[in-house]
Amino acid sequence: MSMGGGTFTVQNKILPGSYINFVSTASAATLGERGTAALPLELDWGPEGQIYALEAGEFNQTALKVFGHDATAAELLLIREALKRCSTLLVYRVNAGGAKAGATVGGMTITARWGGTRGNSLRAAVQANADDEEKVDVVTYLEEQEVDRQTVAASGGAADLKANDFVSFGTAETLTAAAATALTGGTNGTVNGAAYAAWLTALEVEDFNAVGYPGTDESVKALVDAFVKRLRDEDGRKVVGVLYQHAGDDIGLISVKNGVVLTDGTVLTGDKAVAWVTGATAGAEVNESLTNTAYDGAVDVDVKYTRGQYEQAMQAGEFVFYPDGGKARVLSDLNSRTSFGGGISEDWTSNRVVRVMDGWANDVARTFSQSYLGTQTNSETGRALFKADLVALGKEYEGIDAISGFAPDDVTVLQGDGKRDVSVACALTPNDSMEKLYMTVAVH
Repeated sequence: MSMGGGTFTVQNKILPGSYINFVSTASAATLGERGTAALPLELDWGPEGQIYALEAGEFNQTALKVFGHDATAAELLLIREALKRCSTLLVYRVNAGGAKAGATVGGMTITARWGGTRGNSLRAAVQANADDEEKVDVVTYLEEQEVDRQTVAASGGAADLKANDFVSFGTAETLTAAAATALTGGTNGTVNGAAYAAWLTALEVEDFNAVGYPGTDESVKALVDAFVKRLRDEDGRKVVGVLYQHAGDDIGLISVKNGVVLTDGTVLTGDKAVAWVTGATAGAEVNESLTNTAYDGAVDVDVKYTRGQYEQAMQAGEFVFYPDGGKARVLSDLNSRTSFGGGISEDWTSNRVVRVMDGWANDVARTFSQSYLGTQTNSETGRALFKADLVALGKEYEGIDAISGFAPDDVTVLQGDGKRDVSVACALTPNDSMEKLYMTVAVH
């Protein structure tokens, strides 16, 4: 075997041998994943001052230890509604900062893991161990359910206790038997504008598709409105905001007009229905419309409107539910855009069309960042590779019926004004879903 070998940049090797470069084109561009929604929620237990990513498939298993309630509890209603349609929910507890419940049990201080009134449902006991008289069992209960049991030495064993999902333990020289004792003093924190501002600051560094505010405070709506528009217009992050009765006049903002009635009789007013719309918007694919979609588990709407009022709602850019034979359905998958011109037509009021455009923008940016930014030479060859990826992406969009009539010539990739600049122009024709049927029947 020759001594030389490896790869080359220029043909300047000294040793004889085989210098072989393996060069691949950029990996074929693919559609990015959707399905991540974000909500700020008032909760009585759970992580504080942070975004908690909750996977839909894990909710039933994690609800109790993370949020202090069974997955079916009324306190977690909005989480359930959002997860009906999205795969991941970014939860932020806006009422953090409350007092932690606590108690002294068997000579040891026990403190709830999180602040909040749910901590007052915790109890702790120190019980004599059945097998060893020198040991005790330290038991934690949530209401009547045992959630943790640890066996330690009665003398000096407190130092060996490990914090569990619900409480932490103080120190004590000796643990004495004590009946189950309730923790008290837990309170929820205050919800104000600063709390919502902190939520948006934490959310800004996360990846998500849709963000909703399930409330009525106009100042918070304004915060979310500005946040979404800034991410879309200045940062190029094509996220969507969902608000209750908010005239945002923007393709990136959805205004929910009314709510629904669930099968168990629970009435979700429009501001609370924002949770489902946020999850559904995040989970909808680029080739999917929510028009005429049935709200999962709803049997009616909370506020009914006349035909004329529904027409007015659509003209006002409102996302509205209508009753249909024991179901509540989406009348039209609309955003809040009501003014047109400057390249924006009425077609842009369709959230499906916007999803196509947003998806394209996000997918192109991701492809460039992952495969070209700082790694590919800005030459004819490099630009040809980038164009090939964009054409492949366009064909993929066409293949799922998101766009029509796409051709390679619809994409041009040129050098920009500077040596590091790439100038791209492309033409897309987004598809939309059928909504209106006009038929003429000739009767002979």
